[in-house]
Order: sequence, then C-alpha cells, then structure tokens
Amino acid sequence: MTRGESVVKVKNYMKILEWVQNNKLNFIENKSKVMLMSCRRRTERKEIEIYVNNKTLKQVNSIKYHGIIFDNKMAYRDYINYIQEKCTELLFSLSKSAKITWGLKRGALKNIYTAGILLLLLYEAPVWKSVLNKHCYKAKLIRIQRLINIRIAKSYRTVSNGALYVVVGIKAIHIEIEEAGRYYEITKGKGIQYNREMELKNWIHPTKHVKITEAYENSPHYIHAYTDGSKNDSAVGSGIATFSENNITATLKYRLNGRCSNNQA
Repeated sequence: MTRGESVVKVKNYMKILEWVQNNKLNFIENKSKVMLMSCRRRTERKEIEIYVNNKTLKQVNSIKYHGIIFDNKMAYRDYINYIQEKCTELLFSLSKSAKITWGLKRGALKNIYTAGILLLLLYEAPVWKSVLNKHCYKAKLIRIQRLINIRIAKSYRTVSNGALYVVVGIKAIHIEIEEAGRYYEITKGKGIQYNREMELKNWIHPTKHVKITEAYENSPHYIHAYTDGSKNDSAVGSGIATFSENNITATLKYRLNGRCSNNQA
C-alpha cells in the first residue's frame, strides 16, 4: 500500500466516523455491509475498502432493507425474483386445495388473493414501481397473477390473460402497482401539488381568506350563501345553500376526507 492510498483510506474512515457521530449512530462491523450503487457502467475499480473500528466491511452487490432487496444497479432484479419465488411457492401450496372440480370456491380464493398475495406484490410498490418499464420484470409479475387467476376462474391454462381478468374481476397487477405509486405521490409525495394531509405548521392562518368581488355592485338582486359542516364517527360532510331574493336557488353537499376536522368542514 502506498502512502497516498493510506492517506485516502484514513480520510474516508474519518468521514464515516464523523457522519456516524453526527447522526448518533453506532455501527457493528460484523453486521454491517457496504455496497457501491451506480446506474452507469463503471470502467474503474469496482472494489472499495470501508473500515469501521479498524475492520474492513464486506462488500456486497445487494442488500435487504425493510423487506426490499436493493441491488447495486437499482434495477430491483433480485427483489422481483424474490417475490416471484415466494408467491409461486404460496400458489403451488394453494393449488393442492383448489382443483377445477373440487376444493376452495371462487370467493375464498379471491379473498386469499386480495388479503394475502396482492399485499405481498404491492409491498412498498412506490419504491420499485420503475421495474414496470422493463418488459421482462413486468412479465414476471403478470405471470404470478395469472396463476391465481386460473385457480379462481377454475379454467384451463390455455385461457388468455384478458379473458381471465374479465371472468375473475381482478385488476391487472401492473395497473395496481401504478395506482399504488400514484396514490403515494398524491398523498405523501413532494413534487405534485394536490390536496394532501398537511402538518399543522403549514396550515393557512384563519385571518387569511379569499376576497370576493361582485361583478355588478348596483344590481338590485342580492345573493345570500350559507355554509355548514359536521363530523361524526363515520364521515365528514359540508353543505352550501344559496338564496336569491329569499328564494333558494341551489343546494350542494360534499363529503370530505375522514382526516378533516369539524372546523374544516
């Protein structure tokens, strides 16, 4: 090892140690691993040496974190293979009790899919939904859903996917994944400006309101609008009633999100 290489290693070690101390963490070198993540083709050396407590961390090509397998190319190849293997194993076990002419009925199989297999397929879908851009990964997910669709429909393997979706009444898995990702972006994402749950510090101050300017100030007609809202254990709603010359002209009713308070209604 040259003097220059040793100096670089010491600097890298000090950076990691400083980051650990600032974030009040404690690494266990025997349980910690390191992975070099990059989406481009690297021509330089791919092996890196990271030291913690004077011990070298093991370099790997994939890491499982919170149930998701991240690989060094961020392609989620290993994770798709993992859920395909797990779901296929569950489906083959289920097939012993779901034959064409006997066994579990259609309703029971559909409940098993909705409450078990679908949740496994959609687990943390907003993180890895980009795999749908690659046909090979998308085909694996569709193949998993096809197996359960055949069991639910009590049909033969030659039936097309399109017909199975109609007969079974189950939405295509790639559409489910896209909806899960879109729902996350709308409710929790930062880039899309939609109504979403907001922290108290970001609420608009009550003194700020919309200024309404009448189009015809000298008009003899007067319009009165009354609003009200209420909340109970099951729903939150608001209503509007407009009057013109003491005659009711319109009534509107809206159901709000269950997170809304009575004052917001």
